[in-house]
Amino acid sequence: MSVNDSTRVGETAADLAAVAALLEVAEELGISPLLDRPEPFTVEDVAEATAAPQRNCAEFVRALEAAGLVDRIDDSPRFRPCAGMADRRYESGYLSWAMNANRPYIEHALEFLRDPEAAGEKYDRDGRWVAVSSRWVGSQGFYPHAFSQIVDARPAKVADLGAGAGGLLVHLLRTLPDATGTAIDMSAAACAEARRAAERAGVADRLDVVNRSIESLVADPAPLRDADVVHAGFVMHDVVSDPGTFLAVLRTCREVTAEGCRLIVTDAVPYAATARERAFSSLFTYLHASSMDIRLPAEEEWTDLFRRAGYTDVRCTAHRMPTGRMFVASG
Repeated sequence: MSVNDSTRVGETAADLAAVAALLEVAEELGISPLLDRPEPFTVEDVAEATAAPQRNCAEFVRALEAAGLVDRIDDSPRFRPCAGMADRRYESGYLSWAMNANRPYIEHALEFLRDPEAAGEKYDRDGRWVAVSSRWVGSQGFYPHAFSQIVDARPAKVADLGAGAGGLLVHLLRTLPDATGTAIDMSAAACAEARRAAERAGVADRLDVVNRSIESLVADPAPLRDADVVHAGFVMHDVVSDPGTFLAVLRTCREVTAEGCRLIVTDAVPYAATARERAFSSLFTYLHASSMDIRLPAEEEWTDLFRRAGYTDVRCTAHRMPTGRMFVASG
């Protein structure tokens, strides 16, 4: 690598770090909705949303403008998100997930290395940031592929297991005006974020948010009943370490849903070896194995488990997100 190439890589890393930090600040301030809509906003809008002094809000908007994240409209006091905001948020999602959502595993790496079980009992990830960073990555990394599959099925009811902040379901309900959805997640913080997202999008009357674990569906499958599509995004790997429970969850999904229901599972395979995937896949695989006691199944193992649960047609395709795979099971 030449000196010029090395400099460009360093500058790219600096840009990514700065953009990710600014977008995380915006998220903490509660003004991400202003950056995700096409309508212009003002410093006054930021002050109203944050209940903070207008002069302080003006300084933050100035930073966003200087970073190229928002553009001033002519010489007016109005701003709009930059044309590449969706890309900037997607790219930042990887950094936020790695360094923020997994902060306990990094800060206490030695404790997890020495005694993962004891460390796991002491330190928890921030469920809200897991959900938010996953939503940012998912916006381009895996949601579009799953979204297309679900829309093609024209479902009347969609159940999303491990729905997180509800981004996928909210988008689906806005696209499918006659559909209803059930968001199921064990994180109370993520469920609260999903309810807020549904309210902002005007679909709260069609979205039921259930704060429960995936395993609990075996004893009480009511949230799944009559669903035409069941989606599970990066949650099944939390269950698969116990094959008996995992198969019971899959069989429940198959038995209590509507006839012809399609199960769409977005998850990960371990240590993907392609040049495009290897670095992020290594981090993803290591953190899950060392800090969460989750051993990711290989692609063929995933497929075999779906077939053992009774699904006769199982297809697998790669997501844009490194290490991500989408399994579509039916029959």
